[in-house]
Amino acid sequence: MQTQEITATLDQLDEVARAILNTYPNHRVFSFNGEMGAGKTTLIKALCKHLNIQNIPSSPTFAIVNEYWTPRNEPVYHFDFYRIERPEEAIAIGFFEYLESGHYCFMEWSENIATILDDERVKVTIERIDDQTRKFTF
Repeated sequence: MQTQEITATLDQLDEVARAILNTYPNHRVFSFNGEMGAGKTTLIKALCKHLNIQNIPSSPTFAIVNEYWTPRNEPVYHFDFYRIERPEEAIAIGFFEYLESGHYCFMEWSENIATILDDERVKVTIERIDDQTRKFTF
């Protein structure tokens, strides 16, 4: 599949989220990479909105993983590996069981566990252009 790039303002994140989900309708594991403040959590909120998540997602920085529910009672897992120091910490929380669940898994700071990830995920990179504009590559 070809790499796509979208340059958008923060007000256009709904369109970016729609493009990602439409481009990868059969994928469930996504990693989001970008500097602090690039908009990883904000984009995941937009993705969850398109999945009809009712509870507003927040970054699970301290919990490592948050669980949200769709109206069809399906979980969506949101990981934040910012504070992970060793990939074994992710393994200890049952990370592979989450990945193998068949449900959406959205990962922030996945570069901190890169040694245990395979290439079966959709990689989304967010580059900050200015205060309101980002380049999304997936």
